[in-house]
Amino acid sequence: MPDSGEHVIQIENLVKRFGNQTVLDGINLDVKAGETMVIMGGSGCGKSTLLRHMVGSLHPEEGKVRLFGEVLAEMSEEQLDDTRKKFGILFQSGALFQSLSVGDNVALILEEHTDLDAAIIDFMVKIKLELVDLREAAHKFPAQISGGMKKRAGLARALALDPKILFYDEPSAGLDPVTSAAIDRLIIDLTNKLGVASVVVTHEMDSAFAIADRMAMLHKGRVLMLDTREAFEHIRDWPFDRINELDENQQLIRQFLRGDAEGPLTEDATGDSSYAADLLGIDNSKLTGGRSIQTTRRVPMPGRTRGFFKRLISRTSHDSTKSGRDKQ
Repeated sequence: MPDSGEHVIQIENLVKRFGNQTVLDGINLDVKAGETMVIMGGSGCGKSTLLRHMVGSLHPEEGKVRLFGEVLAEMSEEQLDDTRKKFGILFQSGALFQSLSVGDNVALILEEHTDLDAAIIDFMVKIKLELVDLREAAHKFPAQISGGMKKRAGLARALALDPKILFYDEPSAGLDPVTSAAIDRLIIDLTNKLGVASVVVTHEMDSAFAIADRMAMLHKGRVLMLDTREAFEHIRDWPFDRINELDENQQLIRQFLRGDAEGPLTEDATGDSSYAADLLGIDNSKLTGGRSIQTTRRVPMPGRTRGFFKRLISRTSHDSTKSGRDKQ
C-alpha cells in the first residue's frame, strides 16, 4: 500500500437524494495515489451511485467530491472533460463498440482525444493490448471473444490515455473462477507497474480480499467501516462462539464478508413488513381493515365485460352488428 499521502480522491459528507429517498447519507472517503480501494456492500447500498459521483456523472445535494484537489461540481464542462481524461473506467459489461474490432475500440479513444499520427496510435494500441495480454486479438470483434477477453479489452481502452485513476465496476461479474482470478492478478499488476489508483466496486469477496489495500463497507448509504484489508480479515475470521463481543455493525460486516445466511443483514432485510398487507392491501399493523395499498385495477361495473381486450372485441362486435342494421 502506498504511503505517499497524496490523495487523488476526497469525498466529504456526501449526501445524495432521489426524491424522498436518501441513497448516500454522509459519505466520507479518500483514495491515495497508487492504492487499490475496494468499495463493497449489498445490492442497493449505494455503491454504483457513489461511483457515479466520483466520475462526475452525478452531483451531490450536500458535501463535496474532489478529484486531484478540485471539486467536480464546481467545474465547467470543459474542465470536467479535461479531468475525465485523467481517469479510465472498466464497465461491468466491457461496453465495447460491437462494430469495431478490439484494436479499433482502443484506438478510438486516442483518435478522439489526441493529435497523434495514425502510426503512433497503432503503436500505442499494441502497447495497451499487450498490457492486458490481448495483442493477438486486436483484429477480432467483440462477438468473437469471450467474456474475460471483453473485460480485458475494456481495460485496455480504459488505459488508452495513461490515466492516474482506474475505476472498475464489478470486474469479476459473470466470469468463471479461473478467469476472475486472472482479472484480479491483472488489476494488481497494473496498479504496481503503472502506479495508478484503483477504485473497485464489487461484492465478490474472493476478488476483494485478493486485490484490496483498503476496503470500505457500505450499508444503507453509509460507510460502516473504512480500513485496511487486514482489519476486515480480522472481522471475517472472528470465531462464531465469540460473536457477541462484536458490536452490531461488526456483526453485520462479518456476515456479509462470510456470506452467512443468518445474521443482522438477513434480519434487517426481513423487517416489519406484513405479507398479508402487501398481498391484500390490508394494514395488519393496526388491524383496522383499511387499505395500505390502493389498487390500480379498474373495478368492473355491472353488466360490463371484464378485461380491456374483451371489452374491445365486444365493442367491435357491437359496432359491426349496428352497422349491419343501419344498412338494412
